[in-house]
Amino acid sequence: MKKVLFAALCLVYLELSMRVVSAPICSYGQAGCHVPSLADLFERVIQQSSRMHSVSSDLHSEFEQYFFPSKNIMGKRKCHTYDILTPQDKENAQRLGREQLTEVIVTLLRAWGEPLSELHQSMSQDQHQDFNIYSSNKALEISDIVHELKDGVKIITDKMRLMGVLSNTVGYNSPESLVPSSAFYTQGDLDSMDHHDLLYCFRRDSNKVKNYLRVLKCTTLPELGC
Repeated sequence: MKKVLFAALCLVYLELSMRVVSAPICSYGQAGCHVPSLADLFERVIQQSSRMHSVSSDLHSEFEQYFFPSKNIMGKRKCHTYDILTPQDKENAQRLGREQLTEVIVTLLRAWGEPLSELHQSMSQDQHQDFNIYSSNKALEISDIVHELKDGVKIITDKMRLMGVLSNTVGYNSPESLVPSSAFYTQGDLDSMDHHDLLYCFRRDSNKVKNYLRVLKCTTLPELGC
């Protein structure tokens, strides 16, 4: 009986040990979770933003080659994020400071939720079947990345607030304050040029988000020497 009890206790201990080793990574210190450092969190969102920009650049380039192989078409309308004031280079981004730069990143990501959803839906119904499946899948992938990146940036801003390096109001700007995404195209009735315009604008904005996150990491954690 004692041997059976001892064996059962060993199995329970082994199971608990395995749970600790494989404990999930989380951000708010729940029981059984490994809490990543702020540097780790920044590294993850920066990698994700690089992937976002890479996928959007590939889709934009391949879209142009498919529909406009003989000429380089520039966006015919200004981007719906045109009125969001963004720094033009690294130096100007550094001058903004952590709070303003964080607001810019959050605002840009929020501004693309609806347009990317519309883009995916429209591409999935496009009549060009040979390009349809590829482009629609890529558009959905981009939309998913933006959603995940918004969650990642929120985790970072929450952690920065807890550390006292951001005020409690940062990151809570109202989406209603943005320029309506439907202001420059007819919702639900997108054509190839609308697709091109949205891809052109998103490629531009995704590059900004990627660069701004790198600057924000360096200004928040200067000890990393980046």
